[in-house]
Amino acid sequence: MSPTQTIFPSHPPLSVKQLSMRYHHKPVLTDVSFSIPEGKTIAIVGPNGAGKSSLLKGIMGLESIIEGEVKFFGEDLNRKRLATAYVPQREEIDWDFPINVMDVVLMGRHGHLSLWKRPSRIDRDIAEQALKDLNMWEFRDRQISQLSGGQQQRVFLARALAQQANLYLMDEPFAGVDVATEKAIIELFSQLKQRGKTIVCVHHDLNTVGEYFDWIVFINARLVAAGPVEEVLTPENLAKTYGGRLSLLNDLTEQLYRSKVNKIHDEGA
Repeated sequence: MSPTQTIFPSHPPLSVKQLSMRYHHKPVLTDVSFSIPEGKTIAIVGPNGAGKSSLLKGIMGLESIIEGEVKFFGEDLNRKRLATAYVPQREEIDWDFPINVMDVVLMGRHGHLSLWKRPSRIDRDIAEQALKDLNMWEFRDRQISQLSGGQQQRVFLARALAQQANLYLMDEPFAGVDVATEKAIIELFSQLKQRGKTIVCVHHDLNTVGEYFDWIVFINARLVAAGPVEEVLTPENLAKTYGGRLSLLNDLTEQLYRSKVNKIHDEGA
């Protein structure tokens, strides 16, 4: 049986067709195809080494794909770059670069500026609001290297927010952050969804995936399943994705079973 897959009318925010990637001649991803709905939060989930971050980088053109097609709202990335914001993993950023918080967030406005044009008052207002949305306004003059890991993550999320994109791609935004940052990210997701934005995240915590996301894309070198949480977050798909490591997921599968039993009971009441 082919993996769960949904095709949407019109042009979805992101459509991936038969994408394959290699690293040092070894397969990383093979024949991955899926489309995602607008205005939802989507988690890309799978074991370590499954190709999750490579998938995101291939989608964004940051790593080469050997075959396949990626469309953003029905068009190539170069025509929809302003509508698409990308937040990399924290480990990929040079935090020692001498720049303050406000200047980092203003980088999110650069695509809106004419060549050699400096940010306007409107650009600064947008950056200010992005920092306030993530509870980082008081740190606006601080050097980025002087912040904690969670604060740095919030600054780069603010930069993406200042871009005013329609599609946000984030590589493990919850990894290694403090409770305050995790709460700020969840609140940001809620705000973006209310505005009809779409958020796609590589996510590693199976215990929160059903709580934080509307949709899941299960990846393990190939697409295992993609669809709404209530349809594809099942013990069967977890087993297909994680294989022999399923013993680690016993608590989660029990929670899934109980939540479904409770849902059936509530609907029948």
